[in-house]
Amino acid sequence: MRLILASQSAARRHMLEAAGLRFEALPAAVDEEAIKEGAQAEKIPPADAATLLADAKAARIARKHPDAVVIGADQLLVCGGEWFSKPEDLQAARRQLLRLRGHRHELVTAAVVWRNGERAWHHVATPRLVMRDFSEAYLDAYLAREAEHVTRSVGAYRIEGPGIGLMRDVQGDHWAILGMPLLPLLHYLRDSGVIEA
Repeated sequence: MRLILASQSAARRHMLEAAGLRFEALPAAVDEEAIKEGAQAEKIPPADAATLLADAKAARIARKHPDAVVIGADQLLVCGGEWFSKPEDLQAARRQLLRLRGHRHELVTAAVVWRNGERAWHHVATPRLVMRDFSEAYLDAYLAREAEHVTRSVGAYRIEGPGIGLMRDVQGDHWAILGMPLLPLLHYLRDSGVIEA
């Protein structure tokens, strides 16, 4: 059965590859900021907004490839009721990390599967992380070391890399922190006969 990941995320691609799945990765061109702004204007909860984003990606690819099983995923970072997006540049990453410093935030992570022209499954995980009260000197050294990566993540960190040094506490699904609730997704794919049980 043809399996497509509707994403250009290297982390999501690596997760599925490491799990032994054979799939194609096709980026879905959707206006994520417009979807987020609309969801906030309508006071849609973050879990539903993350699902909307994942669904929009999967639906777009599924309409072009109706024979395929399509996986979409997305993630929102929420801290104190404020939603964050991927920082545009290093200065935006610095401001964001200073805002998160010393506080708990949530990574609301949704995955959706489209099959036979409709959404067949979805799941949301919400890991909770607390950033430690790091010094600005530490932050500047971190940003210098991670410059090429910080704008690729909604948190401006790679938990699987030096970003772990920013944290005081991490609770929840490791794979969801990386961008996809992998175990529930694999369970669905096996149960529905998409991959071998």
